[in-house]
Amino acid sequence: MKLNILCIGDIVGRPGRRILADKLKPLTRKLDIDCVIANAENAAGGSGLTPQIYDKLLKYGVNLITLGDHTYRKKDIIGTLETADNIVRPANMSEYAAGKNFAIYKTAKGPTVAVVNLIGRIFMKPTDCPYSAIDKILPKLQRQADIIIVDFHAEATSEKIAMGYYLDGKVGCCFGTHTHVTTADEKILPKGTAYITDVGMTGPHDSVIGRGAQSVIKSFRTQMPVPFEVATGDVKINAILVTIDSNTKKAERIERIKIDADFEDSTNYDSDDGRPEHLNNNF
Repeated sequence: MKLNILCIGDIVGRPGRRILADKLKPLTRKLDIDCVIANAENAAGGSGLTPQIYDKLLKYGVNLITLGDHTYRKKDIIGTLETADNIVRPANMSEYAAGKNFAIYKTAKGPTVAVVNLIGRIFMKPTDCPYSAIDKILPKLQRQADIIIVDFHAEATSEKIAMGYYLDGKVGCCFGTHTHVTTADEKILPKGTAYITDVGMTGPHDSVIGRGAQSVIKSFRTQMPVPFEVATGDVKINAILVTIDSNTKKAERIERIKIDADFEDSTNYDSDDGRPEHLNNNF
């Protein structure tokens, strides 16, 4: 059976959440989407995730949530990570870290979709080997899920591309997140795995990867700490639509999706963000 899976790039702050609230359900109906996967590690104030936002993302129509290097930025999400079965942190973090290595969603059509989150090691904080981590998970997951999707949250394009080829034929799709800039290299690899180096960002694009341009420029020029406020202009959804056959496990289509917001709103934070993490010059 062919399933349409929507993979949404890093949700940044209130602007990214609001466009999903407005656009996601109509989009899933229009594209006949069977499963929605979204990276939400920047959803709360531009850094981290809160339980309130987690709940709202599910109401907006997200089925599976992935994270990244800001997984624990908001400490009150830890309880959710330990109990919920539809959210994952990077599987190559410490085995003692809170959260699950994979999550499985049963679609309305019957077949199940699993997601695994991995994090890169080049220009990132130290973590365990992503190759060893996925090798341990796949044999078990291949028995439990019809389709497997991997979100590789990494900085270096070379590291992401290498992982795509490593997973070719082992998973239905390997998509990259973290850099917030959409790449134009979507393809189906030789053994049937859909791949893109970075899906891009769901949030304000009149910005430096989601933050106010002038504050980021000031930080680069002065090398001084500068608050990185979440920007608000030119809000878009960046995502990919992947069609995968649950019988052959192979991808048949991968397509970049870009949706513009209908609204203009200068509000960049609200009560769901928790304490904004904009006091540090940190993406």
